[in-house]
Amino acid sequence: MAAIARWCVRHRLVAVLLWLVALGGTAAAAGLAGSAYSNDYEVPGTESGHATDLLQQGFHDMGGDRDTLVWHTDVGTVRAVGVEQRMTEALDEIAGLPGVASVTSPYAAEHTGQISEDGHTAYATVTFDQQADAISPEQAQAVVDTAKSAERDGLQVELGGSAIALTEAPTAHVSEAIGVVIAAVVLFLAFGSLAASLLPIATALVSVGTAYAGIVLLGHVMTVADFAPMLGMLIGLGVGIDYALFIVTRHRKGLGRGLSVADAVENAVATTGRAVVFAGATVCIALLGMLILRLNFLGGVAIAASLTVVLTVAASVTLLPALLSLIGTRALSRRERRRLAENGPQSETLTGFAARWSHFVERHPRLLGGIAVAVMLVLALPTLSLHLGTSDQGNNPATSTTRQAYDLVGEGFGPGVNGPLTLVAHLDGADDRLALDGLADTLRTTEGVASAGPAAFNRSGDTAVITVVPESAPQSRATSDLVDRLRGDVLPRAEDGTSLEVYVGGVTASYDDFAEIIVGKLPLFVGVVIGLGCILLLVAFRSIGIPLKAAAMNVAAVASAFGVVVAVFQWGWGSELLGLGSAGPIEPFLPVIMVSVLFGLSMDYQVFLVSRMYEEWLETRDNQRAVRVGLAETSRVINSAAVIMISVFLAFVLSGDRVIAMFGIALAAAVALDAFVLRTLLVPALMHMLGGANWWLPAWLDRRLPRISIEPAGSGRAKITGELLSEEDPESGHEPAPGPAQEQNPEPAALVK
Repeated sequence: MAAIARWCVRHRLVAVLLWLVALGGTAAAAGLAGSAYSNDYEVPGTESGHATDLLQQGFHDMGGDRDTLVWHTDVGTVRAVGVEQRMTEALDEIAGLPGVASVTSPYAAEHTGQISEDGHTAYATVTFDQQADAISPEQAQAVVDTAKSAERDGLQVELGGSAIALTEAPTAHVSEAIGVVIAAVVLFLAFGSLAASLLPIATALVSVGTAYAGIVLLGHVMTVADFAPMLGMLIGLGVGIDYALFIVTRHRKGLGRGLSVADAVENAVATTGRAVVFAGATVCIALLGMLILRLNFLGGVAIAASLTVVLTVAASVTLLPALLSLIGTRALSRRERRRLAENGPQSETLTGFAARWSHFVERHPRLLGGIAVAVMLVLALPTLSLHLGTSDQGNNPATSTTRQAYDLVGEGFGPGVNGPLTLVAHLDGADDRLALDGLADTLRTTEGVASAGPAAFNRSGDTAVITVVPESAPQSRATSDLVDRLRGDVLPRAEDGTSLEVYVGGVTASYDDFAEIIVGKLPLFVGVVIGLGCILLLVAFRSIGIPLKAAAMNVAAVASAFGVVVAVFQWGWGSELLGLGSAGPIEPFLPVIMVSVLFGLSMDYQVFLVSRMYEEWLETRDNQRAVRVGLAETSRVINSAAVIMISVFLAFVLSGDRVIAMFGIALAAAVALDAFVLRTLLVPALMHMLGGANWWLPAWLDRRLPRISIEPAGSGRAKITGELLSEEDPESGHEPAPGPAQEQNPEPAALVK
């Protein structure tokens, strides 16, 4: 690491230029190639997947995305001559647009059921020739513009569907800008130097910008979800600014000790830079753990997010040192530079709130530990009612055209029309055809079914489809129960004695199948991720207790964060006020991605906190002192880093994307709880109560474990005030006996992860 730092300092202009070329080159390539994202939730081998395949093979004109165009009038009816003529012209024009396979008009004799009983609402079905992930936003926008041109006073026209949703994807990166501005303010307050506060921002922006363009290109070679770039940006800005914060803080301490700019940069990268690489590696390992699920959809998200983390780490240990050498001593504030020139280097002493808080935790571990546990349990309670599913356009903001179309269809025809089930069957003879005709009659009397159309056959007669409209909305538990009832009871009875095979497809069925696959593999995934983290901590800290506590803390952080997500998004507490739409289920992939990201971030803080305690324990074999000193030296930096990360994550709530907002609130809640409740309260309280058992490791295991060092031995320690090391009350003024914590090197290890 030191050699890398020296090269970047000596060739700082080259290092900066290389990063700018990488940013410009990937951005230009991404701009030329365009995006190719895919939100394909289909999992090979599922029943809904079979239904989709059969539909595409047997009905070529029905295999594309089916969207809805709905119009409503309060004056007269949609059958009025003027309304019918206006909308028929619009539908004919839409049918001729590129990418549109067919348009089903309610004014055709065979589709009069697409006009509501009161005559105030009607809808047409627009079928594209491709699935939504293969439709360009320009094609979808052309449909929207043509339909909206038919609007007039008294006639409302709205559109809904997956392809139409492409036109509502957020384009302006307002949320990212707000997060960056807040982070810059926090950094300026912490450093007092404009130059120093801008460097972490610049480093993060360059690395995340390069990663964003790289993810766009990645979408052309593998399945990448459309929210992957935003998720990568969310994670990248958070960890990127934090990693740079740690290195800049260490560099500033080196300057304060009287080191030259070059030596301070080298020292910061050789110590804190190693910790940053270790922390980034743990985040990537956790993210890549999603690959064991063997789902293309999540695999693309994992690689995209890992790419972002890798580039932020690389920028932190290459671009940042070059920038630090360019600004020289301006990394210090004017007052700090003046004091350094007048008084020379001075050793740092830790006083103030951090020292007093550390001593307070030591004196009241049971009380504070109990409070922390109570807070985490209360916040985790909503997780017990977690309903995994995929929110639909009924959860979109009330002002969006997709939400208004959803509401109009639900009010005019019933909520199930927004997400009909599609029953697709392969036929092999007359017996199958008779059985299918009987099935259509049975479906109309099935509990939970609002209506079922007659079986429609393809030209060759070997494939048939029945459209079933549930009584409940697509995201409702009742609709999921209907899918289970059809698959487990109704269809097996209809198929009995025939070669008929009927598959249930449609939006709800596809999402339920995806959620079932995720939930089934979740225990394995969580076990692998947490187990890997325990092994890393076991090797790093030579302790059984430290990894076990870390695993428990990770589970607590995830459970409590999910409690907050359930309250906001599933129960709807404040979701409309935040512009996040109405209450709905939680996305099924959220637990997997959340566990991955939170594991990495928790490891970040865990290593930072416990490594300082471990260093003190090795030198003194005094657990109380090790915990006290470690907490005092690290809590301030952990809290500052957490405030920045929380600010960045919460800013993404303004993105206008429900999924990204869900990630933002979940990650912000988890980081806040991890930093302010777990790492600075519950963990030190537990370590005080457990005493020397914290560091117990069987001798036979100790001999067999490899030895690794997160940072070089003796990399720097702070001179701690007597108040902190004294076992007496911090206000008493008693001085401690000389101890190992008061050695020569005054640099605080608190600034080293």
